[in-house]
Amino acid sequence: MSTIQSVTGRSVWDSRGFPTVEAEVSLQSGVTARAIAPAGASTGAGEAHELRDGGKRLLGRGVDRAVQQIETVISSLLQGRDIHDQAGIDSAMINADGTADKSRLGGNTLTAVSLACLWAASADRRQPLWRYLAGDRPVGLPLPEIQIFGGGAHARGSVDLQDYLAVPNGASSFAQSLEWVAEVYYAAGKALASQGKNLGVADEGGYWPQFTSNEAGIEALVKAIGEAGFKPGRDVSIGLDLAATQYYSEGRYHWRSEKRMFTGDALLREYELWAERYPIISMEDAFAEDDIDGMRAMTQTLGHKLQIIGDDFFVTNARQIDARAAQGACNAVLIKPNQIGTVTETMQAIAMARQHGMDCIVSARSGETEDVSIVHLAVGWGIAQLKVGSFARSERMAKWNEGLRIEATLASPQPYPQPQLFPWIQR
Repeated sequence: MSTIQSVTGRSVWDSRGFPTVEAEVSLQSGVTARAIAPAGASTGAGEAHELRDGGKRLLGRGVDRAVQQIETVISSLLQGRDIHDQAGIDSAMINADGTADKSRLGGNTLTAVSLACLWAASADRRQPLWRYLAGDRPVGLPLPEIQIFGGGAHARGSVDLQDYLAVPNGASSFAQSLEWVAEVYYAAGKALASQGKNLGVADEGGYWPQFTSNEAGIEALVKAIGEAGFKPGRDVSIGLDLAATQYYSEGRYHWRSEKRMFTGDALLREYELWAERYPIISMEDAFAEDDIDGMRAMTQTLGHKLQIIGDDFFVTNARQIDARAAQGACNAVLIKPNQIGTVTETMQAIAMARQHGMDCIVSARSGETEDVSIVHLAVGWGIAQLKVGSFARSERMAKWNEGLRIEATLASPQPYPQPQLFPWIQR
């Protein structure tokens, strides 16, 4: 049995220049491994609570308190535990925290430690993490969803929609997917530059655009797909992360960039028009995180031809997935380990989504690092889709490049993309 000798923590920096938590696990055998917790800008109300220092230093975002919890409470708690008992490790931390939202030890603290333990377990077996998770099961690479334009909370509200994504559903490999999206990214950037509409780079590496409307972003992406030499819908489709909670208040949806206001019914009609006009393959968080009626109505209306994804709506919580899926809301779930706090709880969320026949998409956060854990989780757990951000900035490219390395090691990968995805598309 390989046991934990110690757990150490440190404050490191994320892609937005804010502190975040890194945990390093050392085993009695001499094996060490580490992982870093990401952080979101657009966060759900039910997410695990980050432990931050508060005060004036670093805008209150310091993580010295979280590091202290690792080196005092958590290290002594986990010392001597079997590194391959992930469920026991996570349960011990959850019980020691003792709060519903992980606010005592911090969701960021638990995420870093839980993932670091998983990496240590795979290193102890001398296996890549994805293979440790998959066991003997054949694996394949996930289909990427890649941000081309960023808006909403990721780009200071230049447009209300948060992500305009390219989904290379016609590609035959992960490597080809990335090359196709690279061409779309170049074409989109060239068009923005020629029109003087590029304000910079959004949080996740996509272009920070200056469009006259939210729909203009969809039109620009369709055009970029065509100019890159691909057929919109057949080769490369569009995904939208609406992040509607960001523009919901007092029972109405407000597109502030257009000075327009919608009831839930009116907003759904707008989405229906977009689904008819454009090669959209998925819409994420199209209604506010507590608007179950809106999400259910959208699933009933468009779920036969669109992936209706819940992110803040589910916050990677198995109980919430079970309750809301049972009401007919959404047909897919975004999976973010730091939303719930531990690897075990993330696995439970995936299992619950599958129990309800829902697709899963493993996702990064807007505040990311060089940590590549989510790529291994997606491959090892057989998740068919991966959302990392854009095709720029090293914290994003580290993950795309890790996927390339994994794909190169597979002698006979599973079909790509997984055949059950998007059954309404004729391939």
